[in-house]
Amino acid sequence: MRTVLVTGLGGAGRSTVAAATALAGARSGARTLLLSADAIPGFPAETAPTRVNDTLSSVRIDSGEHFRGELLTLQDELSGVLDLLGGNRMDGEELTELPGSTELALLHALRRAARGDWSRAGYDLLVVDLPPLREALAVLALPEQLRRYLRRLLPQERQAARALRPMLAQLAGVPMPAQWLYEAAARRDAELAEVQELIEDRATTLRLVAEPGPAAEDALRTARTGLALHGLRVDAVVANRVLPRHSSDPWFAALAAQQEKCLGHWREEWTAEAPSVLVPHLGRDPHGPDDLTGLDGTDGAPSLAPDTRGGGRADDPWWIEEAGAPDGPDGGDGILVWCLRLPGAVKKDLQLVRRGSELLLTVGTFHRIVPLESALRRCTVSGAALTDGVLRVRFTPDPGLWPRTG
Repeated sequence: MRTVLVTGLGGAGRSTVAAATALAGARSGARTLLLSADAIPGFPAETAPTRVNDTLSSVRIDSGEHFRGELLTLQDELSGVLDLLGGNRMDGEELTELPGSTELALLHALRRAARGDWSRAGYDLLVVDLPPLREALAVLALPEQLRRYLRRLLPQERQAARALRPMLAQLAGVPMPAQWLYEAAARRDAELAEVQELIEDRATTLRLVAEPGPAAEDALRTARTGLALHGLRVDAVVANRVLPRHSSDPWFAALAAQQEKCLGHWREEWTAEAPSVLVPHLGRDPHGPDDLTGLDGTDGAPSLAPDTRGGGRADDPWWIEEAGAPDGPDGGDGILVWCLRLPGAVKKDLQLVRRGSELLLTVGTFHRIVPLESALRRCTVSGAALTDGVLRVRFTPDPGLWPRTG
């Protein structure tokens, strides 16, 4: 399934472009599903897939409903403990969703779409209306982060010691976690793994929406590095609300010239990664599918319709190069170079720390903890350099850990 994640700057018309993208994909013949937390004029507001036309369905994500369902389920799982403590059970009507529930509801919807829960026949194209850019980055990084927390707090290998738990509890003087806790953690890890697999899939790309202008230009330039750090590939930069180029009104002509200047910069910066798609300004907000159909590209620019014939990510976000002989310390220096594209990154904003089997990367305001492959875990970091937008970290085999040959 081809997946297009639509985000961008606040107020730039993300939901409008997401809906127009879904319509364009459906018109090309792809069975399409649109996920959105916001109401879109002219589209159903149902929380189950509802037909928009023959090839397009839409689902509205209800974070409140999801939050209440999850908390009531957790309350049932903890019923024994709550009864022991004399706790009073809560009804769904008295539950008010907490911050963060919107993000978790979105991840749950992504998982359901990836599993095919909403369609036995499946969809060819999934279009997801994400929150604004910075929040979207945090949401897309959440499955990887939560899985790491679960592994650290409740290591799976500890589950093998079920028979030893009473003895360990006696020796340690503290109760050991109950089996249901490990089982719940395992279920959550499996659910998060499905979402992470969808996000990292080669057929998943990000689509950035912005209204051309100086502020948008700076914001996208900054976000470009953060997207690369998280291994997210952009398939299009959508310039929304593009004004006509020629106007007799000096005020509109000046705005159009400013937009054209910004578009020129975007073409220079993004041309190797993603084409620009121009969406015209209607002079008003779109009011339904008919208006959205008229937004599909202009002035010969690419269409909003995604390529569903295998289009998507063609390269890995990072890769390993050999800088020495491949046989390890005995056959040469055997240095391995771990490479990550970081377009727009500046050396002074880059921090790198090796901790155990992980690499902690910071680029400006963006952070990521990357698990190292098995070969790199048996090496020490011997240097790093940022050249031509690519971070290269040198790993030298540790003689004490690298298997000897001959």
